[in-house]
Amino acid sequence: MKRRTKIIATLGPASSDEATVKAMIEAGMDVARLNLSHGTIDQHIELLGQIRRIASDVGRHLGVLADLPGPKVRLGTFADPIDLAPNDEILLEPGEGPSRKGHFTVGYESLLSDIHVGDRLAVGDGSIVLEVFDYTDNALKARVLFGGSVQGRPGLHIPSDRLKLSTPTEHDLRLLDAMVEQDIDMIALSFVRSAHDIRRVGVEPAPRGPLIVAKIETRAAVENLDGIINESGAIMVARGDLGTECSIQDLPHLQKEIIGRCIALGRPAITATQMLESMIMAPSPTRAEASDVANAVFDGTSAVMLSAETAIGHDPVLVVSTMASIALHADREFNYGRWGKDLQREHLSERQGEDSSVTDVMTMATWQAAREIEAKAICCISQSGFTVRAIARFRPKAPILGFSPEDRTIRQLTMSWGATPIKIDRIDDNATTVLKVLELAKTAGHIRTGDIVAVLGGTSAASRATDTLRMVRCP
Repeated sequence: MKRRTKIIATLGPASSDEATVKAMIEAGMDVARLNLSHGTIDQHIELLGQIRRIASDVGRHLGVLADLPGPKVRLGTFADPIDLAPNDEILLEPGEGPSRKGHFTVGYESLLSDIHVGDRLAVGDGSIVLEVFDYTDNALKARVLFGGSVQGRPGLHIPSDRLKLSTPTEHDLRLLDAMVEQDIDMIALSFVRSAHDIRRVGVEPAPRGPLIVAKIETRAAVENLDGIINESGAIMVARGDLGTECSIQDLPHLQKEIIGRCIALGRPAITATQMLESMIMAPSPTRAEASDVANAVFDGTSAVMLSAETAIGHDPVLVVSTMASIALHADREFNYGRWGKDLQREHLSERQGEDSSVTDVMTMATWQAAREIEAKAICCISQSGFTVRAIARFRPKAPILGFSPEDRTIRQLTMSWGATPIKIDRIDDNATTVLKVLELAKTAGHIRTGDIVAVLGGTSAASRATDTLRMVRCP
């Protein structure tokens, strides 16, 4: 069985050379993530070109996700790592200068007016927590509640109901324009709080434009979840900041709720943050981390994401191969039949228009027919990839082969659960295209002569909805 859950890996100082990128692709990386919070736009554009050249050389379709910084508040740079112990007192002063022990600069002009005595602020991934207990004319006084080591230029999480900054920021929009000019496949939008934030991005709908990935990391985003999903191309459960906004005991349940709702509405769901964190330094994950990855798969996540593990970790290739191994084993144990039946029974899909309703009905029928007849594959013919994502909601046991003439659609499908993207030259009438995709799938080794295959698509290239299902025997 081929792995169904996709792997997104962040590239950084430890993983931006050609040999490492190639090895990560071969180890199982499906999507490369560029974290635009670090480095210059020219560096990211150069890395994007390098990624695409390497993917072409190894004969693989690889998506690229550019993650915008958003209204991220960061501390001034630490020249050397600093250890913080409980009850240490720190001055927090607005500014862009360097930070030092006992005196941190914060890149947020409204710090003194927006933050109140009693507020708790999280540093970095949230493991270090500060509580504000007093203030001076030009700084806040904070006490360390939970300590740890800080280095580099870590983020400072300010409660979303205090933060006045909106998303996307002007800086985000400049970065976005530069990446759109490079035909970027996917854009992740940070600190989303409502559907309006997604609409402010202003790019063309996918695949003419990039797929917009909304990061759910605030309480407001959870409260406005369905509206955000409907405006987005995919969702990321950003558990780091979300875990500081919500109680830690609520986080696992929110993760399940967000993933389930996202999949039901036909959008890929990404689970992110600290999945194999110990592998930044260690050669193997903890047992808890392995269970975390497997449980994300059982929750139905479309993709699992690696951040610092591959960006600055000591062995990015080993991290990817470890993630691939854990995800593959979990995929084998996934309860495919129950997932689809639950989705069908609860009728979670929301009708967003007449064409969408037709596709909803046709994909449900395809899932049922493929299951009953034990089809060897489900071939989806789609310009935009919508049909592929719609059938993937049901988590069919049969492999999903996504055929499209659009290069960007092919790369965007690398993030969709279970989808193997295959390029076709064009979509003709249904009968001609069915024969074409069967031949391509057979040549690539996905099906064999005599196999029964479900082929789902439109009557023609001009069809506005997926309206034709054919159950055929491969010639």
